[in-house]
Amino acid sequence: MAKKQKVKTPALYKLLGPALAVPTGIVVKKVADQAWIAVRGTPPPKNPDVPGVSWGDAIAWAAVSGVLVAVGRLVAAQGAAKAYTALTGKFPANANADSAA
Repeated sequence: MAKKQKVKTPALYKLLGPALAVPTGIVVKKVADQAWIAVRGTPPPKNPDVPGVSWGDAIAWAAVSGVLVAVGRLVAAQGAAKAYTALTGKFPANANADSAA
């Protein structure tokens, strides 16, 4: 049986990930904070130990921010793959195994 060769993820693709993930993360944080304030009228409960923060609010914030961070990560990874493809003319090898973002 032939041994499988490891395919390395291109360094350019690995660099594009963080380059897109950092600004995406900043935007996601600002959008999440503003959306929470618009809906609830108070700042998001980022520390559940603060007096007056209910379990319901803390869990809701964890769910909302978690979903938004995951979507932001997907957007950044897709952007990195598209940028790499535009620069090199081919899809990055091993992109499914190593996330760029």
